Amino acid sequence: MTEGRAVRAAEVHVVAPPRPCSYLAGRDARSEYRLALDADDARLDALLVRGWRRFGPVYFRPACDGCGECVPLRLPLAQFAPTRRQRRARRKCARLRVSLGAPRVDEERLALHRAWHAWRERARGWEPGDLDAETYFSELAFPHPAARELCFHDGDRLVAVGLCDVTARAWSAVYFFYHPDVARLSPGVAHVVIAAEMARARGIPHLYLGFRVAGCPSMAYKADFRPHELLVGRPALDEEPTWAPSPPPLQGPV
Repeated sequence: MTEGRAVRAAEVHVVAPPRPCSYLAGRDARSEYRLALDADDARLDALLVRGWRRFGPVYFRPACDGCGECVPLRLPLAQFAPTRRQRRARRKCARLRVSLGAPRVDEERLALHRAWHAWRERARGWEPGDLDAETYFSELAFPHPAARELCFHDGDRLVAVGLCDVTARAWSAVYFFYHPDVARLSPGVAHVVIAAEMARARGIPHLYLGFRVAGCPSMAYKADFRPHELLVGRPALDEEPTWAPSPPPLQGPV
């Protein structure tokens, strides 16, 4: 049995029942999942290019009936050019020290996530939630050859963390959180620009930003990064994916 077939044999594939949508009020959502404990970079690349995302050992993508609002979006890095607003955010974060390494779980990261999530609960009405060390490990720091964390320090203080997957073919931005004290620096925007810079320097062709949801402010912002490409449909693993270039904006952000 080849290595690729061994990986596929170890996967479990399920489609979950409908649940209330987290992004669009009044709609139901459902997702399909793959559990793969020993998937390698090649398998991850094959899933990313077909619209899947990774959280720990779980890979997922939308499988909603009659709705296609969650559209995978990626940046072709040879053409990507930040807008003035995005370059401004990058400059505001220039004083922060940026490092890329293996994901870790410690009290500093857990405290940072608690501060960020509590702020979002107040500002955007998010449901109360917290990650203990075990959940943080299983969802954000699970061992995988591609798993990395992009850390931002202000002096000795950790102020932002971007969890990502990095292979020779793809940089996938998985999850980003930061302390409310640095919100004025637009760290979320700067994080995407910095990730694009680092990926392009490594010769990586695409930066995957997850799902664009036009009707959800927390997800619609991804379309501001241009040019970008959108995945057409939900291709099967034995089907060649098609990524369509985004149309030009009516009025680009400044």
